[in-house]
Amino acid sequence: MSSSLNAHLVEEADSRISNLIHKTPILTSSTLDEICAKKLYFKCENFQKTGSFKIRGFLNAILKAKESGHLKGVITMSAGNGGQSLAYSASKVGVPSIVAVPETVSITKADAIVAYGAELQRCPPNITILEETCEKLAKDLGYYYVDPHSDYEVMAGHGTVVKEFLEQAPDLDALLVQVGGGGLIAGVAKYVAEVNPKIKVFCIEPEGKDLQSSLNAQVPLWEDTSKMLNTIADGLMVQRVTEQSFQVINECCQKRTFSVNNQEISNAMLLIMQRLKVVIEPSAALGLAAVLKYREELKDCHKIGIILTGGNADLNKLPF
Repeated sequence: MSSSLNAHLVEEADSRISNLIHKTPILTSSTLDEICAKKLYFKCENFQKTGSFKIRGFLNAILKAKESGHLKGVITMSAGNGGQSLAYSASKVGVPSIVAVPETVSITKADAIVAYGAELQRCPPNITILEETCEKLAKDLGYYYVDPHSDYEVMAGHGTVVKEFLEQAPDLDALLVQVGGGGLIAGVAKYVAEVNPKIKVFCIEPEGKDLQSSLNAQVPLWEDTSKMLNTIADGLMVQRVTEQSFQVINECCQKRTFSVNNQEISNAMLLIMQRLKVVIEPSAALGLAAVLKYREELKDCHKIGIILTGGNADLNKLPF
């Protein structure tokens, strides 16, 4: 794992993975623009390999580890998308993989992880238990633990999504980015801060995360770092943000965090599926949910970028 995160690390990651992933398109909708009184640009990572942006970070980290020496196997913890990305990446480099998942993981995502070739380790829905399971297995088996939220190579790989985004839509005023454990927002915010700091990067969270209090204090305030949120956005269930990610958020993002609840996420998800004609999972809808709820606070931002982070929805259990 690299010791710091910067735009150069993102560019290195882009060179490493660009020929192995999809360059995803941007979609727009005149109806959604009219509803929001904004010009919205939706980056379709739901069309990405394994169905989410997470292949970018996991593939970069695993390829970098492979370059650095012998790689016996890989392991991570995941609510679904990261696990699929790890399993797919491991299969491409020819090593075994294990994914520790909460017992609440959706059947759709669990089945996909196994289909990509990984072994599942089911755990209680508790971050500490998931982390300890990964660390013990990594030590016992000699596997590389790919930390989804603290590994700078993962963050750099995730940051390639905004490098690509800005090549396709260079004149954005703002980016609204979902926050789970913090890997995506860290990679995106650090790259934007160094390459085009005029673009405002806002954090969007599921209700109950309360990132705002920590930003106000400028230090992480989560006392129970094992807690998972009760949210339909299953890719964003982690309540705490890691120390590494928080430092980047505090340095590079706007100090105003936008929070949305389950009903607002559900409404935005339905609008996106109706108007853009694409399948997304609830986590991908937070950006639009935030624009709809906070459009007055965003009155100075006219061209807004939103990342549709994933499309691995359980179509038998849609929230609307």
